[in-house]
Amino acid sequence: MLDNVKVVLVGTSHSGNIGSAARAMKVMGLTQMVLVDPQCEVDDQALALAAGAGDIASNAQIVSTLEEAVEDCGLVVGSSARSRTLEWPMLEPRECGEKFAQEGKNHPVALVFGRERTGLTNEELQKCHYHVCIPANPEYSSLNLAMAVQTLSYEVRVAHLNDVESQYSAPDEIEYPRHQELEMFYEHLEKVMLNTHFISKEKPGQVLNKLRRLFSRARPESQEINILRGVLTAVEKTIENKK
Repeated sequence: MLDNVKVVLVGTSHSGNIGSAARAMKVMGLTQMVLVDPQCEVDDQALALAAGAGDIASNAQIVSTLEEAVEDCGLVVGSSARSRTLEWPMLEPRECGEKFAQEGKNHPVALVFGRERTGLTNEELQKCHYHVCIPANPEYSSLNLAMAVQTLSYEVRVAHLNDVESQYSAPDEIEYPRHQELEMFYEHLEKVMLNTHFISKEKPGQVLNKLRRLFSRARPESQEINILRGVLTAVEKTIENKK
């Protein structure tokens, strides 16, 4: 299961943080690091701070967008320390670890961390099924990137070990859509809403974002997404026949 866990770092600006994050990952048995549009290279400082986990930093996959990083993932959780205008399904770190331990047995899963100073953008956070916030001391909640990676990686490992010990298995028949499949569904949904004039291209408002939140909360299975795509296609055919 641990091999299916991706640690995705978005827009990292300090190479030392890449190395420190790699070290945090390796201690917890995670090996897949993905760098999204990094603002630095994996240099000597990164390898020095990796302290024996240089292989993870050196072999990190580098991509241009978050979509590329998580397109094959069935579960994507974004780390966020800030409250947002649009509320999103939230997980405690312990809950996050448990979800990863179960779903990671069946498909790739991703923990997403944002930029050192500004974190993840609202648009990036909306690409995640859930957000997770580490309940640090509100009077001093200064967690650096490697600390956050360490904390959530620990929760994933503990949940995995507990799962192995209890010999519990999630139902094999549950299959969740990959991120890319969900994005295709959202594009299809937006297209139908525009064609039926439910929303306008000039003033789309927050409807699609709120629907993204609804489906993230509901976690539809692959078969259910296929049904919804079928409904949208039927609506399109009806519109076409009336023209």
